[in-house]
Amino acid sequence: ATRLQSLRCFTTGRQMESKVSEYQKIFQANNELPVHLKRGTSDMVMYRATMAIATFATCYALYHIYHLGRIKKH
Repeated sequence: ATRLQSLRCFTTGRQMESKVSEYQKIFQANNELPVHLKRGTSDMVMYRATMAIATFATCYALYHIYHLGRIKKH
């Protein structure tokens, strides 16, 4: 009885419409853009922010590796 009640709770909620066909049109369009930039400005902002964070993290790691290699010996 409790299993049926739990299943019923999930099916009675508000159902969202599927946007799959809309996204299929966007991603299948032949506009010479890479997949990770096809949705426009929001994808571009996310991509550039990710690249900036990755570049910063790489430089930060290399900086610390360099300084670890230069530890003064007593």
